[in-house]
Amino acid sequence: MKFLVISVVLGLALAGPSLKTEEQRPVVSKELIDYINSQQSSWVASDKWLNGMTVSEAKKLVGTQIRERVWPVKDYSGVKVDVPTHFDSREKWPNCIHPILNQGQCGSCWAFGATEALSDRLCIGSNGSINVVLSPQWLVSCDWAGMGCSGGWPDLAWDYMKLSGVATLDCVPYEAKDGTCPSKCHDGSKIQKYYADSVDLLFGPENIQKAILEGGPVETTFTVYEDFMSYSGGIYKHTSGKELGGHAVKIVGWGRENSTNYWIIANSWGTSWGLEGFFKIAFGQCGIDYQAVAGKPYLK
Repeated sequence: MKFLVISVVLGLALAGPSLKTEEQRPVVSKELIDYINSQQSSWVASDKWLNGMTVSEAKKLVGTQIRERVWPVKDYSGVKVDVPTHFDSREKWPNCIHPILNQGQCGSCWAFGATEALSDRLCIGSNGSINVVLSPQWLVSCDWAGMGCSGGWPDLAWDYMKLSGVATLDCVPYEAKDGTCPSKCHDGSKIQKYYADSVDLLFGPENIQKAILEGGPVETTFTVYEDFMSYSGGIYKHTSGKELGGHAVKIVGWGRENSTNYWIIANSWGTSWGLEGFFKIAFGQCGIDYQAVAGKPYLK
């Protein structure tokens, strides 16, 4: 028994430093960047945004729980609409697609994707009469199904916005940390909440495209690998690196280049990342169009 205890303790002691070293290493090394750029010409890897980011720090930027597909999904196959080769919500509804935000060192992407998509859809659905930016901090602090900065489920965030509503960013500013659900705005004024009227689960490019054409941007999830952190332009396709976790983002459109169909997506890592906060990713990559969610805004 004594030998067994000593062996276990010794094993933990040996594993500890190794695990710490793995978490503290650069998430993308110069060697990996050079390798990525040598292996493909679809997209460009760069360290201009990373600033020595470690694996541990990178994992704090992804917090979406990805699970088996949730049913039932909405089927748009019977909707007769021509899907163009290129579409960008920023061009179709320029006053309703709100600016890139920054989640900081908090795994709240699930809340950003949800509130950002509903913000846009409220504006689009009301023909611009409701033009507000909703508060991701409200979901971080108030959504009972989420885990704040430790992650959450996008579809459940939409369920929450349908049942309980969400305040505006002006009312509840983002703090990049867990908090208690406020009873009034930060300036002491009364909270006004906005709601989703429905929640639609979407699977596959055609359903997502038709949902965007019908009502505006949608939230989606995908698996982030280490190489994605170094994205600086082009059409992303996973090339190398370990899995970091699930991430939620907002799809605003799509296009086609050199026979590759791609999504145009708003990230929540600030405007210094990627294409001023946006990125392009090939259809089907990393589960990007496997599990999306959106819904009609409540306009009454």
